[in-house]
Amino acid sequence: MLRANRPQRSGTHPGTHPEAHPDARPAPSGPLPAAAPHPLPEDPDRRSLLRRGLALGAGAALTGGLAVAAGTASAATAVDYPGAAWAPASTANYTAANRPSTYPVELVVIHVTQETFTDTISLFQDPEHAATAHYVVRSADGAIAQCVREHDVAWHAGNWDYNTRSIGIEHEGWVDDPSYFTTALYHASAALTAAVCDKYGIPKDRDHILGHSQVPGADHTDPGPNWDWVRYIRLVNGV
Repeated sequence: MLRANRPQRSGTHPGTHPEAHPDARPAPSGPLPAAAPHPLPEDPDRRSLLRRGLALGAGAALTGGLAVAAGTASAATAVDYPGAAWAPASTANYTAANRPSTYPVELVVIHVTQETFTDTISLFQDPEHAATAHYVVRSADGAIAQCVREHDVAWHAGNWDYNTRSIGIEHEGWVDDPSYFTTALYHASAALTAAVCDKYGIPKDRDHILGHSQVPGADHTDPGPNWDWVRYIRLVNGV
């Protein structure tokens, strides 16, 4: 779950995902063909997204259920992690920066969306949402979307200092439903976190890979008691 925290000049501005009623939760999103990492394929929620007219970022075109920037850099250059698809968030939902020059990158913060994968990305593309994360991982198959470049500051932790020093990774699911925490999700996310840690020299331990609930001042519980931290940290370390 996200909570935005803008720079000091703008103050704290919550932008959490709305809580879904437990009885209304959909099944995890469908599989992603391995041969097509960008753009993401047709998603079961595409028609409902079109009907609802969710706001998209400026200059974006709806492709495969996601708003993928049209006429911008190719997937190979737009993403920081080679396995990710580029699904850019609205520029109103993060702070442009030049990390690690402007701020060191020292932490990874783990979130759970409390939304579907597709709706999470659509929220990030809504300029009124005031929150986003760098990456979103899909439950069913571990597909990864990058929404904010790593050199920019995503508003995900509810703490401006932690936002400036961290990479935020969202995971499709609900904190009280462990069925969303699939093997595919764990393995894909752990590989992503390991790559981030290697890139910035972040120790691969629980002092530097945090849950959202561990961020000072956080009022969120994600990733919650059903997230297997022992398994996750072992996977990040290649064990």
